[in-house]
Amino acid sequence: MLTGTSKVTLDVPRDRAGTFDPKPIAKYQRRFPDFDDKIVSMYARGMTMREIRGHLEELYGIDVSPDLISTITDAVLEAVTEWQGRPLDTCYPLIFFDAIRVKIRDEGFVRNKAVHIALGILPDGSKEILGIWIEQTEGAKFWLRVMNVLKNRGVADILIAVVDGLKGFPEAINAAFPETIVQTCIVHLLRNSMSFASWKDRKPIAQELRGVYRAETAEAGLSALDAFEAGHWGKRHPAIALS
Repeated sequence: MLTGTSKVTLDVPRDRAGTFDPKPIAKYQRRFPDFDDKIVSMYARGMTMREIRGHLEELYGIDVSPDLISTITDAVLEAVTEWQGRPLDTCYPLIFFDAIRVKIRDEGFVRNKAVHIALGILPDGSKEILGIWIEQTEGAKFWLRVMNVLKNRGVADILIAVVDGLKGFPEAINAAFPETIVQTCIVHLLRNSMSFASWKDRKPIAQELRGVYRAETAEAGLSALDAFEAGHWGKRHPAIALS
């Protein structure tokens, strides 16, 4: 039996009728689940099959065949594919669309790729990752494909979509969901505003702008923006209020 820490030999009791069914370890089971988890974790970190085998040999003194490693990782890929295509709710009050760049091992090389994420907010306030997609670059055409994938998985309406400032992104969303309100992410709006200020001024300006994006109503937000524009930092960097 392969465990997460070592290889052990077990004596399984048997009865004449062959009806004994061990509970902790099922019949014919040769690995504890945590052993598979360790292999999956190493695989997810970009380790090659040779590196995984060497690591297991060094730590646990066991020789794991490449076929076993492939079987374990392929099972995970099947589960990921099933998860990626699962049915979704009909309506989402809010969905965040964003991307992060990470280093991913691809065909023996480590490359920078964009991992795109759709994070849905359910009516009860809980969060659900709707999908993850890996692309070399981010573009409106790609996001249009994502919108069509979401529709095919059952999404009929999105009340508000929060996105970055990618050109063509709102049009891609409204092509699939015409009634959706598209809101630019506050973080990206702040980054755009900060681009008009020097580095030493950015921290106090960001603090001053909190009253704008934390306002509970549109009227309160406009009032806070007017106050910022009339204040010290608004006069020093007038382009921020106009942006």
